[in-house]
Amino acid sequence: MKRKPRLFFDTSVLFAGIWSAEGGARLLLKLGEAEAVQLLVSSQVLQEIEDVIRRKAPQYLPTLAVLLDRARFIVVPSAPGEVYGRCQSLVPHAGDAHILSDAWHNEADYLVTLDRAHFLDIADLPDQLPFPVGTPGDCLAWYKKKLQAKQD
Repeated sequence: MKRKPRLFFDTSVLFAGIWSAEGGARLLLKLGEAEAVQLLVSSQVLQEIEDVIRRKAPQYLPTLAVLLDRARFIVVPSAPGEVYGRCQSLVPHAGDAHILSDAWHNEADYLVTLDRAHFLDIADLPDQLPFPVGTPGDCLAWYKKKLQAKQD
């Protein structure tokens, strides 16, 4: 049996999924809950999201815990230094290089982000990766296309 698509969430998408009960990020969380996809997150993303929630909306900490559990997130190990080094040459921000290397090392099929400056607006980044990088809406379109191809 072919494995389920593995979607790596960065902090921005996880925050969007918690903040809004609607939208692409929340729909991806629901796909994780339905076990249609595997949702991946690193310990760095978990630390970042907890810090952001505590600072901006502490009332959402219980929501974070519930959504992480229901969506069946898999906390993946950090990438080794050589993978991080390769990613550091691709994205300008050290923290985001860690996110990218963790997604790459753990064989993500898609890196889901809302970070324009450090991911989405780097024109040649997609050509250098074995997986696409995009917004929740982009990821949903990618997933829909995969499902349609499977039916044909």
